[in-house]
Amino acid sequence: MVDNCLAYATRAKAQGRPIVGIMCEYTPREIIMAAGGVPVCLCGGDVGTIAAAEEHLPSNLCPLIKSTYGHHVLGSNPFLAMADLLVAETTCDGKKKMFELLGEQVPSWVLELPQKERDEDAFQHWLAELRKLRKELERRFGVVITDERIREAIREMNRERKLRRDIAFLMTSDAPPLTGRELLEMRTMISSIPEDLARLEETYRRLAAMGPDARSRGKVRVMLTGVPVARGAEKVMEVVESHGGLIVCQENCTGLKPIMEDVDPDAPDVILALADKYYRLPCSVMTRNNRRMELLRQLAQQFRPQCVVDLVWQACITYDVESVRVKRFVEGELGIPYLRVETDYSPSDVARIATRVEALFETAQNAAAGLRP
Repeated sequence: MVDNCLAYATRAKAQGRPIVGIMCEYTPREIIMAAGGVPVCLCGGDVGTIAAAEEHLPSNLCPLIKSTYGHHVLGSNPFLAMADLLVAETTCDGKKKMFELLGEQVPSWVLELPQKERDEDAFQHWLAELRKLRKELERRFGVVITDERIREAIREMNRERKLRRDIAFLMTSDAPPLTGRELLEMRTMISSIPEDLARLEETYRRLAAMGPDARSRGKVRVMLTGVPVARGAEKVMEVVESHGGLIVCQENCTGLKPIMEDVDPDAPDVILALADKYYRLPCSVMTRNNRRMELLRQLAQQFRPQCVVDLVWQACITYDVESVRVKRFVEGELGIPYLRVETDYSPSDVARIATRVEALFETAQNAAAGLRP
């Protein structure tokens, strides 16, 4: 996926198409695509770039932020190097201030996200932000973003969302045809590349035709929630699935959260339709984040996990604080075991995480067998 995306972005850049870096699912790719741009996810997952970032950033900062910025310091992310614009959304204070440093050398546009989950004034502010983003892209790239071009982009993104949903929902099977780690590999850094969509369609047909996968036998079904898992930072997923677990559901931003709802391409006001879809994302930055519990409830019914692993990157304050509420919800309402894993990108704590994961699985298996802890 990385090589394919890099080749695609390089060709697009040579053709005069702008490369637009994003770091959050709140940024509507559809508006960028309608401007002729290529939206590229820049989230860093490489532990090797963090030391360089810490020359400028505090060490007790989220590793995703440090890794992303470290790529900038080292000049090691070709997507960032070729970016014509960075959409700097304000999902967390760490990213917001890191964007200020990046903005000294990379053209940036701040996309301000309100933080009240269900508030009409907050939504109207968000709607205004998307309308301003449309105008800024038009001004910066010298294009006219028509409603029809946005509708075309919505249809493309709906197609991608549906394909990713269809493949993800194969995991509802008692013996899914792939692992959670394999499913994550199908997530691309650039949306709606035609060749990628064709391969996803082929992959879905092939996987849907497969019978029960023997690899799933005896595995503990796990729902993964919490922070996104950037490429290169999959260590917790790998620990879970190498110690008797199978991640059947990924609720996070690199999983189902951003693809559960589509956008109506025929809506009278396409920006309003986009604003509604993206405003509803149940990120922990929202307060009170009731939609996350609603999504966890829905996914638990559909994927039937035997336990939940809540992944929190070090210094991700909103997800860290919200984990208390998620624990109460999982153990109280869903009635299954819960494990919070706070970590960074370093491999130094893998053995400790593995021990805790094994204990979680023992509890889950005992519960399934009707045994008291």
